[in-house]
Amino acid sequence: MPPDAPEPEGFLPQGGNYQELLSYRKSEIIYDFTFRFCERFLKKGDRTIDQMVQSARSGKQNIGEGCKASITSAEMELKLVNVARASLEELLLDYQDYLRVRDHALWDKNSKEALYVRKLGRTPDESYETYRQFMDTRPPEVLANIAICLIHQANYLLDQQRRRLEKDFVKKGGIREQMTKARLDYRKKQQSQPPKPPPSKR
Repeated sequence: MPPDAPEPEGFLPQGGNYQELLSYRKSEIIYDFTFRFCERFLKKGDRTIDQMVQSARSGKQNIGEGCKASITSAEMELKLVNVARASLEELLLDYQDYLRVRDHALWDKNSKEALYVRKLGRTPDESYETYRQFMDTRPPEVLANIAICLIHQANYLLDQQRRRLEKDFVKKGGIREQMTKARLDYRKKQQSQPPKPPPSKR
């Protein structure tokens, strides 16, 4: 391709603004919530603290990194979304363990408490501030259940995101496939143009 040739239209998809993703915003709330939960209710030196905080952080970070990677690699984006999903699943198990070993009840998904948290999760300006009052006033078994509701919401969003990415990848391919298609399209365009007339002789 000549150095002054225009770049094929749509060669690199526009993306990378992970802060607009609902899955990222939800995972950020989960990280902030988990950090404070562990700080307040788990004993210092408990290895579960590091595990839970790191799982929450991994969920958030991998969604953001995957979104940034989408600019050049759909395959890498899908891989990182899967890592985020697995990290949040690990965190979910930790919260469930917290309730079980302490003989606390796990809310049914259709209980009034779970439905209330689910409703809060649909507010347009949802952030950690939406739940701060509960962290300051509710016992740990209630907070663990709130965290579980939030993780289920994030996992649902990630499952939707993953299905869309898989569909797009099958339809459009990854960066290698797009590069090959771009080269072939450019060559076809060049071959379809009529040859330039030879310079006139004087």
